[in-house]
Amino acid sequence: MDSPTGILDDGAQPGAPTPARGSHAPALPLLQLIRPYQWVKNLLVGLPLLLSHRWHDPRNLLYVGLAFVTFSLCASSAYVLNDLRDAEDDRHHPTKRRRPIAAGSVSRGAALGVSLALGVFGIAFSALFLPVKFTGMLAAYVVTTLAYSFWLKRKLLVDVFVLAGLYTLRVLAGGAAIGVDLTPWLLAFCIFFFLSLAFAKRFAELRRVQGLAETHVRGRGYQVEDLDVLATVGPTSGYMAVLVLALYVNSDLAVQQYRFPWLLWFACPLILYWVTRVWFLARRGALLEDPLLFALKDRTSLLVAGSIVVLIVVAWGFAPQLR
Repeated sequence: MDSPTGILDDGAQPGAPTPARGSHAPALPLLQLIRPYQWVKNLLVGLPLLLSHRWHDPRNLLYVGLAFVTFSLCASSAYVLNDLRDAEDDRHHPTKRRRPIAAGSVSRGAALGVSLALGVFGIAFSALFLPVKFTGMLAAYVVTTLAYSFWLKRKLLVDVFVLAGLYTLRVLAGGAAIGVDLTPWLLAFCIFFFLSLAFAKRFAELRRVQGLAETHVRGRGYQVEDLDVLATVGPTSGYMAVLVLALYVNSDLAVQQYRFPWLLWFACPLILYWVTRVWFLARRGALLEDPLLFALKDRTSLLVAGSIVVLIVVAWGFAPQLR
């Protein structure tokens, strides 16, 4: 009998191969199932460590490393549940149809077991070794991700705000891991910046279906007619993030935290360039994946990110009073 969400349904699906009963899923499909390449997003937990200039304390480095591990475990747990929920839609997608559950190389029962094990181990690991506040944020991330996978991602606009919130929650949790509260400046920047990336992700999906002469993205609340709106609000959100950064550079807080705060002005055109470039690529149909994952494989993006990190370190100036 089907469960309400279809997660426990081991019955054959149209067009999908059926694994043999009692067989064990091969190691490679299981590795593909948990999507380790997606873990790079969890590097965002290290952003508060960089911006608070507390990288000299080995304990902080340890806590950020543990935070990365626990977030990765819980994120993989959620990815597996998402694939269980979307298996039928994925079979109609040009690339997602190769995912282990959609392709039938991992059974639903095995996938559910992997998801539960990863989630339980991630939360338990966090509860044992990391602050309670961090564990609470990790639990909030898990709950929100599940709500997104099973319901919210099908809601127009709600989905992109939730995506931006999940990215921002990683940064908040990174601060909780080392006992640092995020400033309103950083929170505002993260919300606008990640909202732009979430809009870019949806825009790229719509461009793909437009090229296939389809009218909408399966399992999403967007239609091809929405491309013009996304192409307007997406870049605008990114530019709002740069405006927040510019205002911060001119604030009293920046003067207190940095010896040479004027150097941070150079980060503004760099981010403007990167956001605009991402949207150019999206309009050309060249952005084929999550913008953050794209950035980690794109040499120009890595150069921009490296330059910004250097600017932050140099602007801080290794001021003795801030160590």
